[in-house]
Amino acid sequence: MTEHPTSHEGRQPLAARPQERARPRQQDAAAIPGQAATPGPKPSAPGPGSNPTPIPGPATASSPATAAGPTAATGPDPQTVARREGDRLRFVGAATRRIARGIDLDEIVLGLCRASVPTFSDAILVYLRDPLPVGDERPVAPFILRLRRSDRLRLNEEETEAAAMETDRLRPPTIDPHADLTPAAELCEVRAGGALAEVLRGVRPVFGDSAAARVALPELLGAGRTVPSGHRVILAPLRGRRRVIGAAVFLRGTERPPFEANDLLVAAQLATHTALGIDKAVLYGREAYIADELQRTMLPDSLPQPTGVRLASRYLPAAETARVGGDWYDAIPLPGSRVALVVGDVMGHSMTSAAIMGQLRTTAQTLAGLDLPPQEVLHHLDEQAQRLGSDRMATCLYAVYDPVSHRITIANAGHPPPVLLHLGGRAEVLRVPPGAPIGVGGVDFEAVELDAPSGATLLLYTDGLVESRLRDVWTGIEQLRERLAATAQLTGPDHSPPLEALCDDVLDMLGPGDRDDDIALLAARFEGIAPSDVAYWFLDPEDSAPGRARRLARRALSRWGLDELSDSVELLVSEVVTNAVRYAERPVTLRLLRTDILRCEVGDDAPQLPRQRRARDMDEGGRGLFLVNRLARRWGATRLSTGKVVWFEMPTRSQ
Repeated sequence: MTEHPTSHEGRQPLAARPQERARPRQQDAAAIPGQAATPGPKPSAPGPGSNPTPIPGPATASSPATAAGPTAATGPDPQTVARREGDRLRFVGAATRRIARGIDLDEIVLGLCRASVPTFSDAILVYLRDPLPVGDERPVAPFILRLRRSDRLRLNEEETEAAAMETDRLRPPTIDPHADLTPAAELCEVRAGGALAEVLRGVRPVFGDSAAARVALPELLGAGRTVPSGHRVILAPLRGRRRVIGAAVFLRGTERPPFEANDLLVAAQLATHTALGIDKAVLYGREAYIADELQRTMLPDSLPQPTGVRLASRYLPAAETARVGGDWYDAIPLPGSRVALVVGDVMGHSMTSAAIMGQLRTTAQTLAGLDLPPQEVLHHLDEQAQRLGSDRMATCLYAVYDPVSHRITIANAGHPPPVLLHLGGRAEVLRVPPGAPIGVGGVDFEAVELDAPSGATLLLYTDGLVESRLRDVWTGIEQLRERLAATAQLTGPDHSPPLEALCDDVLDMLGPGDRDDDIALLAARFEGIAPSDVAYWFLDPEDSAPGRARRLARRALSRWGLDELSDSVELLVSEVVTNAVRYAERPVTLRLLRTDILRCEVGDDAPQLPRQRRARDMDEGGRGLFLVNRLARRWGATRLSTGKVVWFEMPTRSQ
């Protein structure tokens, strides 16, 4: 992206000649390259952005005796030359330190511009390759340079008007450091074998009046653009570790000394440090992008909205510069309108930790799909962690909430205990077996079943929320409990605090510098399903089961005032129950749940999941699931440890 020219509030003149130190420096804002300077206003004081270390030009080597002749014949004073070289070294040191402070691309380019203007040059143009190659990847053809940033001196209003009048009177427009630099070409295609390509390939900076630069500069700056004459322009290629990635153009006006041979060395130092810094910034940006994408794909993009529970989550990395870690959370819908709530923490903050976290999260999702008990899920996660390596350690808490029974089953593997916020405002730290971390091996995990009353909120979190250098984990848990209770008091005893606001309020308890670890937070508001909205039956695997299922479904719908759904629901229930009876050996279960939707679940002991297929004209079966797919809003089948459940959902009148 091209930025408009920026400027400094004042200028820091180069070391003046001795006779100039005895009188005010004369400068003319309208000085045109190649023209003599005319008297102008007195220069303003150095601005805040000026570098205090001046870089003298060749004209500063003269002395008061120059006009008389004897001293001029002997050449520059050795002390003056030594002082000038010391000034150059100090400038290069300060400028390279300023460039090196930048982390991202814009900071590095800005550091080059601010270090160069006004101390080394009156203006600068910085071109970078578009797009910038990363690491060892092959650059994209054609070779395009884009103007990334320009910087120049700022003149007062009188000087600007004088410069405009003088420029119009004496010569056609040029790349004048006192003029707006944005008309310079924003894009430039470097032709293979052209003059600009040859200069860039040579790597070394060149003066603007050299044979190669006289052809290369118009190609870079655009057709019709002329440049200052003499040694007042330096074209410096920017070469990174493996290839040329851009170019910098330094310009000086005629009111100050032109560049000299040693200034080419200064320009080379600036260009080298800038190019290496840009390479570093591009590689860092790519690594940060990969880390962000890895972390984003490892965590859920959005949480499901299962029946009878509301969910909210937060994730905070330990630092903006290290966005990957091993903390994760998940919410997995289970058969029977249940939901599994998971939060875990892998040791470390590296990409390896994030990769292990992703494998454990995938394993937990697979185990949840098998509808295993929470303690069995942790046992298999422990085995998976041991297969990944002997030092792969993690903590995890796995809970299953049943909105029908209003109960929650929790198993813990070395994780901080959850906190339950009741409707009346009481916050309770749940007593769950601590267990050993995942990856230890050879340990048993226990599960406890607790009440989950309607209106209560369960908070699952990682230790980064409650533990830091300033407090131990149990002190942090107590502070969290008190914070939740205080927040609940604000909404009154009959209303639960808003879930999203509650998560934000919990994170606000962290003070500045009080975050040493990643934080994963998962909040679940239990709403449950009232017993009056649940209908449950057992059906013997007989030929009469489909007819009985239709009659039971019709009565339940009539009781709920959903008679308009009777025809569709009876047809779909009959088809699903018929398929279950065909393979089942034990009683078939039929359950209807009424919430904002109507959900029907049919369970049997046959593990084979049904698959939809297109029946041929002469087939007697194979059309049941086709009807379910056409009439139901959603449907699916889930394998259980004792068989399977086939379910479908229908919209109610409220939708």
